[in-house]
Amino acid sequence: MLSIIYGLSAALGWGAADFTGGLASRRTGAYRAVFYSEAIGLIFIIIALLVIREPLPILLPLGMAVLAGALGTTGLLMLFHAMAIGKMSIATPVSALMAATLPVVVGTLLAGFPGLLTFLGFILSLSAIWLISREEGNHSRILEHINELRLPLLAGLGFGTYFILVHQAAQQSTYWTMLASRIGGVLVMVMFMLARQKNWQVSKDAWPLIVMNGFLDITANGFYILASQNGRLDVAAILSTLYPAATVLLAAILLKERVARSQAIGIVLAMVAIVFLTI
Repeated sequence: MLSIIYGLSAALGWGAADFTGGLASRRTGAYRAVFYSEAIGLIFIIIALLVIREPLPILLPLGMAVLAGALGTTGLLMLFHAMAIGKMSIATPVSALMAATLPVVVGTLLAGFPGLLTFLGFILSLSAIWLISREEGNHSRILEHINELRLPLLAGLGFGTYFILVHQAAQQSTYWTMLASRIGGVLVMVMFMLARQKNWQVSKDAWPLIVMNGFLDITANGFYILASQNGRLDVAAILSTLYPAATVLLAAILLKERVARSQAIGIVLAMVAIVFLTI
């Protein structure tokens, strides 16, 4: 039950982080918003480590966490690029589905079949992620846009691998794993910003949103680590990947954006899936 509570908390945190990050991106650009929120999250972790003084683990888990952070951030950059050059209604759900499916497959291989009700919960969760993430009015078949699937699949692969590697690294530590994964993500963003010669300047009105985004994102990372420490990889990952539901609900409540029918169905499916996963 602890794993389920922490996993849902991670989903809420990441959903709220995506919401604030989206607002910050509108004011100062997506790549700058991601870079500075990653850096601010790093500062929050360093402060937490100075206060808590968690023992330093062996180097192998830290290396896995650095790689996880680098792959997760690379996946995010790929997703942004895929959304810019192709159909957002294809890129988002495909990447989210891959991110959720990969840990489920690996978790089943490592820990065995989770049981019928839990497996049904996985199926409902994957369906919910797809419905919540896709755009309304997109009735074209995915196979008609097969050329646009490569980057979203690679992005989802990066996200899914992040879940798997962090799960393994987190068995040794909590805060050091968070620090190492965030260092990996920041390094990728620095190299990207330098290579693309991006403007580093941020508008003043974006800073409160960026700080909030950084705090929410790193908090969600912490909840996912706690979920993976207290339960199965597949359960922790698939619950955490329900974060689009929180983003959609926040946009509906705070920005008065209309919830599409498919998204509403997806949210209901997500709630049913949670019930199956908790039985």
